[in-house]
Amino acid sequence: MELARITALLKATTLEAAVLTGRLVLYPSGLVSGRPAPGAPSDGPAAAVAGGGRPVVLLHGFVDNRSVFLLLRRALARHGRTRVECLDYSPFTGDLRTAAEELGRRIDGIRERTGRAEVDVVGHSLGGLIARYYVQRLGGDVRVRTLVTLGTPHAGTTAGTPLADAHPLVRQMRPGSEVLRELAAPAPGCRTRFVSFWSDLDRIMVPVETARLDHPDLLVHNVRVSGIGHLALPVHPTVAAGILEALDAGGAEEAADEGAVSVA
Repeated sequence: MELARITALLKATTLEAAVLTGRLVLYPSGLVSGRPAPGAPSDGPAAAVAGGGRPVVLLHGFVDNRSVFLLLRRALARHGRTRVECLDYSPFTGDLRTAAEELGRRIDGIRERTGRAEVDVVGHSLGGLIARYYVQRLGGDVRVRTLVTLGTPHAGTTAGTPLADAHPLVRQMRPGSEVLRELAAPAPGCRTRFVSFWSDLDRIMVPVETARLDHPDLLVHNVRVSGIGHLALPVHPTVAAGILEALDAGGAEEAADEGAVSVA
């Protein structure tokens, strides 16, 4: 059993290194707002109204940008989800709540352009926490049908060095932060359906179970992913298939149970 875990960890580490290399190559292409990464479908206003299905909003993690969703956007387009927009927020943002308010304004703009009352949101890491704050604390549950989070520190992560705490967003992702206490507060009547993907080999979520979403007032389906790390969650095809399934099931009522996906 120990040998199997070591082998899985080595495979996951190798994949994380490959993903990181790809991220460094693509990162500059995502710095220009509105310009998709090479080979990606357009996510500008024209694309938002041209496709079918409920609009999907993609929100990246800390110090990342829209280019992280290149492969996921392709998977969504192949599945008929062509109304896709990637939203950016600045790494210099000083308060997660400010980013959540801006997300709300952007979602209202998307709804106005597309004529749709609701959107779906997929957030990676911090992006999932920003989207959750919007849904739970700012009334976004009437606009977001399904929120999918990927490796999001719902209960706070202790990963990183003390120097990282100099950034206010990092402090807000620590266990017991004011933001996380707000999110732990009662949320009666919240309409959004949550699907939280968490990985048993995520080295950024410490402990790994912090990426599970457990809240008595929320309709949550947690999905345990085996065999990949934090960076691979938004790019792995098996996870993409799980995201598509979650979005397609967005109108169904589900109990707060635990699913599992293996990519080994």
